[in-house]
Amino acid sequence: MLSIGEFSRLTHLSVRTLRRYHDAGLLEPARVDAASGYRYYTGEQIPTAQVIHRLRELDVPLTDVQRILRSSDPGTRAALVADHLHRLESGLERTRAAVASLRRLLQPEPAAVDVELRRVPATTVAAVEDDVQLRDVLGWYAGAMAELDAVVPEPAGVPGGVYENELFETGRGHVLVHLPVAGPPSSGRVHPVTLPAVELAVTTHVGTHDDIDVTYGELGAWVVEHLLAVAGPVRETYLVGPRDTADPAAWRTEIGWPVFQVAPA
Repeated sequence: MLSIGEFSRLTHLSVRTLRRYHDAGLLEPARVDAASGYRYYTGEQIPTAQVIHRLRELDVPLTDVQRILRSSDPGTRAALVADHLHRLESGLERTRAAVASLRRLLQPEPAAVDVELRRVPATTVAAVEDDVQLRDVLGWYAGAMAELDAVVPEPAGVPGGVYENELFETGRGHVLVHLPVAGPPSSGRVHPVTLPAVELAVTTHVGTHDDIDVTYGELGAWVVEHLLAVAGPVRETYLVGPRDTADPAAWRTEIGWPVFQVAPA
């Protein structure tokens, strides 16, 4: 039998942690002295303690650790661990995106944004559209573009998107993605749509979309500085994207805000 101190040294779990795991029913001692209350463990419990240690290093909640340890089915245990790892990966992606944005925002002298005012004529395109939650836009976009690619094998240009203001203001809004093509077809969700003529303030976001919100902000500041007002849904044009290259550094996304001139106050 091993005292709690000896077991602590062997497993790198503190005495306090071992007591907490005992109280939680996660790792119970092999024996507890009735008179002194001293806890004793066996060598066979060391691997279990090490598994618990590794799971807790991955921030697996105690309740999930219990489920993993108590399950006799390897497939169930693997699924529980995989589910938590997926949550960790999602958290890491959010952290990476936040860090990318902060690096740009905290630069002592941010680079000046390059903006072009551009008149865009009315255009008929093949489109897929729907009302979408902001958190679901990326997944919805991937499905919509896959359907467009299947129906429009030879587009006449690069894809684009139109995003209604409500999407950003309330977290749910109308989204339309499109491909230019002569004689847009109707098939499944794909149908012809005529995008109205518009004047846009356009800038190009370079690289991954992790910090595209910063480019949006820079474009918005430019619009305000030049006494322009936003007049409609945002348009994006995907000059180079994941469909073209797996290298995010090579991605190029045009952001276009419909604008009109306003009189100075």
